[in-house]
This record gives sequence, structure tokens and C-alpha cells, in this order.
Amino acid sequence: MARISPLICRTRFQLPSLPSQAGEGANDSLRDFHVKGNVMTLNELRFIVAVAQERNFRRAAEKSFISQPALSLAIQKLEDELGLKIFERGRKEIAVTPVGNAIVEQAQRVLEEAERIREIAVAGRNQLAAPLRVGIIYSVGPYLLPEMISELKTVAPNMPLEVEENITANLDTLLRNGKLDVIIIALPYGDAGIMTHPLYDESFEVVVNNEHRWADRRSINAPELAEEKILLLDSGHCFSNQVAEACPEINRKGAEIQQGTSLETIRNMVASGLGITVLPASANNARYRSRLLKVIPFAKPVPSRRIALAWRKSFARTQAIEALIQAVTRAKVTGIKLLP
Repeated sequence: MARISPLICRTRFQLPSLPSQAGEGANDSLRDFHVKGNVMTLNELRFIVAVAQERNFRRAAEKSFISQPALSLAIQKLEDELGLKIFERGRKEIAVTPVGNAIVEQAQRVLEEAERIREIAVAGRNQLAAPLRVGIIYSVGPYLLPEMISELKTVAPNMPLEVEENITANLDTLLRNGKLDVIIIALPYGDAGIMTHPLYDESFEVVVNNEHRWADRRSINAPELAEEKILLLDSGHCFSNQVAEACPEINRKGAEIQQGTSLETIRNMVASGLGITVLPASANNARYRSRLLKVIPFAKPVPSRRIALAWRKSFARTQAIEALIQAVTRAKVTGIKLLP
């Protein structure tokens, strides 16, 4: 993660409900919460989440910045208090019990809710002053970020940015776990707990070596790609999946596909004559063009994608979201069609 400023975490906290009528039932419930809840600290919840994630007490302790004996003691104390085992201890690995899974999931939610208190306080003072944690997919980051960050300095000069480039699946996990505030991804994406705002549409273009037999072509029909050795990103990248959906012929048995780790690596491979590729239009602006390459548009219907912002519905800093949208709108990115 590229750190531009210190991180401020955000989450929410929800107290357990009590019986609606006063009386012995309400007193018992309240007393039970105090007797058992006063020792169930947020740190203990952080410890069990860390162990569940790491499946190892030593690594969980290192991640939590405490000694392993202290972490083990805290978890044992919590298990004794609850009267059940959260983890099964093996010689080589740690397993989460069935009821432990439910406890760990609830602990994660409680931690997120508790940390939201901090963000509410910060946001209440100035939503554009706290750091904003932004995730972005690899096939968008290099081409949008330079222009977007430049405009964001004008739109929200006091709002630091922390940027994470990753694949959609990982960004989704980080967003839902509260590690990121907003992500920039390709649609379709999201569910009932996620808000999205479409930013722009972007067409795909074919890129070939300037000595390739297609170098003088004015357009390429998508099915023709299956005739060539095509270079694409690894299958974990949504852009490769979108290209495959737009050009299903390349999925046929016998089609020659080679995968690369980044669009820039693939661009250089094409320049060396190792095959052809498909790139988003923003990746073919003047800054990235090479005299060794020829960019050719697709014939209609032109394959394209829609890029959007996504954030949790519970995220309180609406002004920060609006500032980010404004920065993208003001950014001068070649090859995209901004959406209203």
C-alpha cells in the first residue's frame, strides 16, 4: 500500500439490546452483560480475529504487537469466560471451531462498529481533513491516478490519500473489512451493502507491433483475435475476464493465450513482437505510446467497460466521496467518456 499519510481506521459499535420492560428479566440481562462483558475487551476481540486470520498464535501475536504468551493467555481467558472453545489447537496449525467462526465474525463486526466512533468524531470536525483510503484495480491505477491526485489537491487540498492497487477480489475484501474507504473498480460490482457511482466508460483497443500484418488496418473485428497469439493479464484480473467476455472466440480450445503480470509488461512484450494485446483506451494515451506499436480500434460493436466508485453504505464521509468524484471528473484522461 502506498502510504501518503497516516491511517485513520473506521468502524461501528452496537450495544446488545435489553428486554424492553423493566423488571427481573431486564436486571438479569443487564447484570449478565456487566459481569461477562466487562472483561471482554476490544483487544481480546482483536486477538481472536488475528488468530483466525493467521491460523498461528506466533504470527497473530506479532501482528497484534504483543508477546505470544500474553495473546494465548488473553484468548484462554476469553474462552473460559464464554465457556467454550473458539480454536482447536493442533501441533502444526490452528483451526476455528464452528461456534468460533460465528464469534470471530461477530468480533470483526464489533471492532468495525467500535472504530466508527473515531471516524464520526473526525468527520464531524472536517470530512475533508482525515486521510481517505482508496483502492484501485491495476488496469486503472497507472492511467487515472496521476491526473486524479493532481485534481484532488485542488478539490480537497487538506485530505491526505492512501492508495492500494490490487485485483477486484482483494479490494472487495479490504473494503468490506473496513481496511479501505472507497474503491475504483469495473462494473458490475456490489450488493445491497455497497453504494456505487459510475464514473466513465472506456473502450478497448487492439495493440500490435508496427511490423504486424494488421499494422495498417483501420479496425479489427473481435472474433479475429482468436487467429493470433494474444497477451493478457493473469486470469485474476477483471480486465482479462472482460476481454474474454467481449471476444469469446479466444476461449476456444487451441487459442494461443499468454499471460502477463502487468499491462506495461504486456505492452513491452508486444513491442518485441511476441504477440498482440487488448488494452483499455486510457492506457494508450500519448504518455505511454511507443513508435514500435500500432493502436487499432475495434469495429462496432466496440468492447468497453464502465469504471465506478464503490463504498460501504455505512461510510459517513459523503463529502470525501463527492470530492473524489469531482477530481475524476476534472481529470484529463484520454480515451474515456465521463458519465453524468
